[in-house]
Amino acid sequence: MITARTGQVMGEFGRLYEQQYPVALFNSVRFEIEGNISPQSQLLHRKAPLEDKSIFSGMLFQYLEENKKWRNRFFFVPDSYVISYYENKLAYDRGLHPKGAISLAGYRVLGSLEKYLELLETTLPGVKAKAGSAPPLKCATQFPILLWHPYARHHYFCVTTEKEQQKWLAVFQDCVRHTNNGLSEDCKVQTPAFTDAVRLYRQARGQYSTWEMMCGTPTQILANLVMENLVSELRDLIAVRLKGKAFDRQRNWMLISDAVYSLVQEQVKAQYEAVLQKCEAGRPPLEATIRTDMDQIVTSKEHVTSKMCALVLPKADKLLKASIQPYISSVLEALMEPTSRGFAEVRDVFFRELVDVSKNMLNGGSKEKLGEQMEKVSMLAFHPVKMQSCYEKVEQLHLEGLQQRFDVPSTSVFIQRAQILMREQMDNAVYTFEQILHQSLEGHSGDDLAKIIQRCQDRVIKKYDYDSSTVRKKFFREALLQIFIPYMLKQLSPPFAAVSLTFLIELPRFRELIFEDFSRFILVENIFEEVVLQSIMKDIMMAVKEAAVQRRHNLYRDSIVLNNSDPNLHLLDDNPTIDWTGEYGGQGDHTDSGESHKRRRMKQVVSMIQVDGSHPLPYESCLEVPGVGGIVEEGEGKGTDTHSSAPPLTNGTGQKEDGQKEEEMRPPTESAPQAVEKKSPPTESAPQAVEKKSPPTESAPQAVEKKSPPTESAPQAVEKKSPPTESAPQAVERKVHLESPIQDAASKSAIESAIQEIENAVLGEDSGLLSEPEEQVVHKSASLNPELERPAPGKKQDTLTAVPESEKPPGDSQPHEHKEAVAKPSIPEGDEKAGAATAHPEQMAVTPPSDSETGEEVSGKEPVSEPGAVQEP
Repeated sequence: MITARTGQVMGEFGRLYEQQYPVALFNSVRFEIEGNISPQSQLLHRKAPLEDKSIFSGMLFQYLEENKKWRNRFFFVPDSYVISYYENKLAYDRGLHPKGAISLAGYRVLGSLEKYLELLETTLPGVKAKAGSAPPLKCATQFPILLWHPYARHHYFCVTTEKEQQKWLAVFQDCVRHTNNGLSEDCKVQTPAFTDAVRLYRQARGQYSTWEMMCGTPTQILANLVMENLVSELRDLIAVRLKGKAFDRQRNWMLISDAVYSLVQEQVKAQYEAVLQKCEAGRPPLEATIRTDMDQIVTSKEHVTSKMCALVLPKADKLLKASIQPYISSVLEALMEPTSRGFAEVRDVFFRELVDVSKNMLNGGSKEKLGEQMEKVSMLAFHPVKMQSCYEKVEQLHLEGLQQRFDVPSTSVFIQRAQILMREQMDNAVYTFEQILHQSLEGHSGDDLAKIIQRCQDRVIKKYDYDSSTVRKKFFREALLQIFIPYMLKQLSPPFAAVSLTFLIELPRFRELIFEDFSRFILVENIFEEVVLQSIMKDIMMAVKEAAVQRRHNLYRDSIVLNNSDPNLHLLDDNPTIDWTGEYGGQGDHTDSGESHKRRRMKQVVSMIQVDGSHPLPYESCLEVPGVGGIVEEGEGKGTDTHSSAPPLTNGTGQKEDGQKEEEMRPPTESAPQAVEKKSPPTESAPQAVEKKSPPTESAPQAVEKKSPPTESAPQAVEKKSPPTESAPQAVERKVHLESPIQDAASKSAIESAIQEIENAVLGEDSGLLSEPEEQVVHKSASLNPELERPAPGKKQDTLTAVPESEKPPGDSQPHEHKEAVAKPSIPEGDEKAGAATAHPEQMAVTPPSDSETGEEVSGKEPVSEPGAVQEP
């Protein structure tokens, strides 16, 4: 039954295709001879935009129908947008054959299980799951990506984060958008003949509206044409035999439909190739006849057209005035609003990218830096994540109340067409900017790069505004025709109108007016449609022209025509694609090792598989390309060093939780002798400095859990006078000052005994570690001081050292507030030795850390007011 139905459809289609092929050939040759009268594009057009490029790659959880399990696999999106998936990334690197390939033509990309279940119920009408029943699919994570097709197999994926889900949704939607546009516009004969044959086939069965499944390659479109009627027959035969729960029956039906769809595609492909080969073999004699008798063919066609107009135009004008003219302006407005917003967003995205490039050049950028920036800008139009904001503007297109009147089943055809035009205009603008900038940089020394970029940017933006207006007006005219022409043809065709009955009676007489030698190039059915189109075209042109005159949505008037306004620019159209990294970047592609070069065989538009030197995310999740805005991967910005800084402390203190004790205190560091030399004389605030020390925090576990003896480089540190160093500099920076006087004698005695042990540590008599009771006393002292004193930004503060209680001047029992800047007191000669042992790393306030690698002194650093802030030297 499948083979019989496929043969019937392809037999009828083949007959129509053989009729339309000579007509399309005649129109192509006539267009070539008479020339193009449309406005000339101001932007250049890139011939091979994705040469040696890939779109995206990464790991995804895929659901396998065979064993009903989730498997983590590597997915690769090439420039053809046909997705390939491998067992793992290693299989891809080795060049093995993929496990499978997915062409997303005709698919819908969904981000929630609820929307998928709604569409799943349409596959088997009358079969619905009971309320509250378990879903048919248990996703591995809470971020699913579902691909639904009316005939083909459904695909289920999961990712680990919401941001990855957004990225993959944008990538898959771009794949759908590209693969749906499978008919090449460069084929000036085959594509028109194919589309006309499909349209006439459906009109012969009463289906005049735009077809939503007119997507994909010719083979996929013809398979959709066969399945349109075949699936209903199969459903009536098989659906009643399916057993089990509702979800199981729906899933089994989907698998059966996919098997039938694959079989139909195989049969359709062979028969379509046979028809195409037959037509191409007869093309040379047809083209010779057309070029020889072009004038006579055109004259004969115009004569038949005039006779047809006298019969059809009166009825068509009546229908036009009553049912179409009142709605042209409202339909046009519904099309213009979201489309113009989308093209305006394209302009803004392009402008922002160039502004970022200019800013980088102002900050000391060179030609090498410019090469890196332009390498990213060159693929802006094919970056689905950055272009997503533009596409979303057009997705708001709705023809509410008009779809039923004019039998428009869906607006997806117009939305995808507008999105494709937006991508083309973006790529044209980027390519034109590349060529102009490259020409401006020839022989330039590299100075004032920002000014050169600004001039090129202004020049391209003006050209984009003009081309955008031209493209949008053409899109509006085509969309209005696709909405109104099917409706008029349906109303003027039998059994809807008397004019069609008259047309059928007069059909033999019209054919007698055509010479037999020209009968293959002039078809009466095509002339009838051209007359209907001619009747409405005037009103559509007038509506679009009025919108442009009113300057609505930034449309240029038709009187503003820029022909050869920049003739030298189009000389650059033949230049090859610019390799910015290779020409200006220097060694970017040559310094990679063999393994690294193997991993980067193709430059990716969206992201790289894995950045060198970084650790993969959980489940080998894909990483973001540096510099790509809008989507930040999980874990971005986190270092891989084990000594990274800890999260910000609660209330700014470094206290541990109740009952938690440190295993060991930090050993003295090589900066202890330096603290001896820099000891300040006894001041009133010295005891306060002892209290203001915060205990070691959990943010530097390395310093707490590991102890090491004093290093051998201590004398060297004394000579260089370097400040204290730690294994985790953030731990030093995050020490805080606590404002509170010493409130009991126990704290004083504990501090004095701690100071004595520090003296012994410095003199080499003891290890210098605090005992456990003394550690608890210090904890208690710090816990009584919840407030913080954050030094004001930009104010310098000297190192405060702890002094014994005996050296504190009498009568000082009140806390002292810190001034904005504390002057460094001089050190009397007699007190220098007396206080030599009073400084310990654990009893000092915040001090500037030194370079842990070089040990050089860093003096005059400002205190850090916030965790993670970077100190300026």
